[in-house]
Amino acid sequence: MWRGAVIPASVVGILATVGMTLARGTSSILGGVLAEFIVLIFFGIHLAISKYSRKLDPMMTMVLVLISYFAKLVILGVFLLVVVNAVPEKNLDRTTFGVVAVAITFAWLAGEVRAFLKLRLHLPLPGDASHNQSSTEGGQ
Repeated sequence: MWRGAVIPASVVGILATVGMTLARGTSSILGGVLAEFIVLIFFGIHLAISKYSRKLDPMMTMVLVLISYFAKLVILGVFLLVVVNAVPEKNLDRTTFGVVAVAITFAWLAGEVRAFLKLRLHLPLPGDASHNQSSTEGGQ
């Protein structure tokens, strides 16, 4: 799933950064690169936690996901405050940052969904085994 999401997100991020740089100037380069870095790191953390929690109890998985979500939200907020206050607007185009971040997010989610659908997992339904046994026993 990692490869299925990273490739489209990276391609879209590069294309969006190049397009915004052509449209808005060289200050867009830093905004686009920073957006790509942030989005890829945060979604990568999500996939790592999903992989780690695969064999855990569902309640423990929920706790892990909620803690990671809260931690990512706080870290992202602090990071954005630091960037807004420390980097002058002439060096970092905030519009490019937002546009590229949203474009990469959509590409990542689409790639992740596509990769998941290609897995072809067989998930047994809860009532299948008992339903099949009762129909064969009743017919004999």
